[in-house]
Amino acid sequence: MRRLFTIFPAFFAAMLLILAPAMNARAGVLTPDKLTIRKENEMGRNFDRLIRQQMSMVGDTYITDYVDELVQNVVKGKRPMPFKVRSAVVANPLLNAFAIPGGYIYIFTGLIQDVTSESQLVGVIAHELAHVSQRHVASRLEKQGKIGMLTMAGVLAGIFLGMAGGSNQAGAALMAGAQGIGTAAMLQYSQDDEREADHVGLNSMIKAGYNPEGMPQTFEIMKKKHWFDNGRQNVPSYLSTHPGLSERITYLNDRIKRMPKTLTERKDDNAQLKRVQALVRSKLSAPDTALGYYISKPENTYTALDYMAVGVIQERLKARDKAQIAIEKALQMAPKDPLVSREAGIFYFKSGDRKKAFQYLQMAVIKNQRDALGLFYFARLQAENDQYKRAAENMRKVMEIVPEDWEVHHHLGMILGESGDQFGGNLQLAYAALYGGNKGKARYHKGLAAQLAKTPAQQEELKQFDAVFSEWTKPVK
Repeated sequence: MRRLFTIFPAFFAAMLLILAPAMNARAGVLTPDKLTIRKENEMGRNFDRLIRQQMSMVGDTYITDYVDELVQNVVKGKRPMPFKVRSAVVANPLLNAFAIPGGYIYIFTGLIQDVTSESQLVGVIAHELAHVSQRHVASRLEKQGKIGMLTMAGVLAGIFLGMAGGSNQAGAALMAGAQGIGTAAMLQYSQDDEREADHVGLNSMIKAGYNPEGMPQTFEIMKKKHWFDNGRQNVPSYLSTHPGLSERITYLNDRIKRMPKTLTERKDDNAQLKRVQALVRSKLSAPDTALGYYISKPENTYTALDYMAVGVIQERLKARDKAQIAIEKALQMAPKDPLVSREAGIFYFKSGDRKKAFQYLQMAVIKNQRDALGLFYFARLQAENDQYKRAAENMRKVMEIVPEDWEVHHHLGMILGESGDQFGGNLQLAYAALYGGNKGKARYHKGLAAQLAKTPAQQEELKQFDAVFSEWTKPVK
C-alpha cells in the first residue's frame, strides 16, 4: 500500500540543476515582498507533490488518521492560521519531522516509534507548525531577493530532505552552486527562529490540552539517539536542521518549571499511540530489529498487540508457522479488536486461507470503515471470489481515502478488466502507472482507454485524466 521510491536520485538532481535556469526564465522569479499567502500555498502544493513522488509515504489510515488528529488538535490550540494544515507520514527510520511553507507537515515513522508519550510527539508537531505560522522560511525567502521557484524547490529539498534515508550527496547536489549554497545558508533556522518556535509551539500544545514537558523530553530523546548511534542511519536529521538543541532544552525546562502544576501533571492517554507504534515497528521498520525488540520483552507481559506485531514480523521473515502461532494468540486475547482482526485477515489472505481471511477482514472493515488497508485486502479477496461488482465498489472506497496510491489504482484496474470493463480497467492502470512514476506506461494505457471510449462520460473521464497527468508531471515552478 505504500510507494517505494529512491529518495532524490542523482538523475533528478542533475536534471533539476540543468533545467533550473530555463525554467526560471519562463516561470519568472520571486522578488522581495512578493511572497503572498497565495504564492506560499502554491509553493506548498508543489513541494508536497515533489515529496510524494520522491519519498515513501505511509498509506495506512490507522497511522495517518492518528497523526492528523494530533496535528489538528495543535492547530485548534493556535491562533487562526492562514493555511489549511495538511499532514503526512513518511516511512523512514530517522527521528525527524519538518513543515514547509503553505502548511504541510511531515512526520517520520522513526519519530513515532521512539517517543514514549503522545505529548512528546505533539511537542515536535507544535514546534514545526510554529515555524509555519511565524513564516520563518517565507520571511527569509522575501529577504533573499530574486529567487526562482524551481531553485527554491531544490534548495528547500536539500535542507529538509538531504539527510533523509542517507541521501546526503543528492541533497548537496540539489543545493549545488553559489546561489543555492548561499540561499541554503540563509534559509537555515536561526537561534531566534528556534526560540520563537519553541515559545509559540509550547503555548499551542498547552492550549490543545497536552503536557508541556513533552517538547523538551522529545529533544532529549533525539540528543541521546545522536550520542549513542555513532553516525548510523537513524541519527536524527532534526539535529542538522534545528540548531542549538541543548540550549533550547534548558530554556524550555526553565520556563516549564514556572508553570502551574496543573499543566505538568496532565496525563496522556497513550493507548492509540501504542497501537500505532505496534504497526510502525512491525510493518515499517527492519524486521530483524523489530523482532529483537519483542524478544527482549518478557513474554508473560505480552499484550494482544505484541503478539499481533510478532506475527506480522514473522510473516515478513517468511516464518509462517511462527507467525500463525502469534496471530492466533493475539486473536485469543482480543477477538473483537478490529486492528488484530485486520492483521489476522491479511495474514490468512497471504497464506491462502480465504475463509479465515474473509471472516477477519469483514469484521475489521465493518468496525472501521476508514480502514483503507483492510478494505484494500477485502476488495482483493472479493475479486478472487469473482465478486467483481462488490470488489470494485470497495476498492473505489479505498481510492477515495488514499487517492494517489498506485497499488489501489492497479488492483482496481485489474478488477474492472476482469469484470469486462476494459475502458475502466485501462484508465485505472494509467493512473497506477502515473502515480508509480512511469509516464510512458501511463500514456500507453490512456491510449488504450481512448480507443475504447464510446460515451460522453468516458470522454470526460479521459479529460480528467489528462488534467491530472499534466498537474502530476509538470515541472515545479
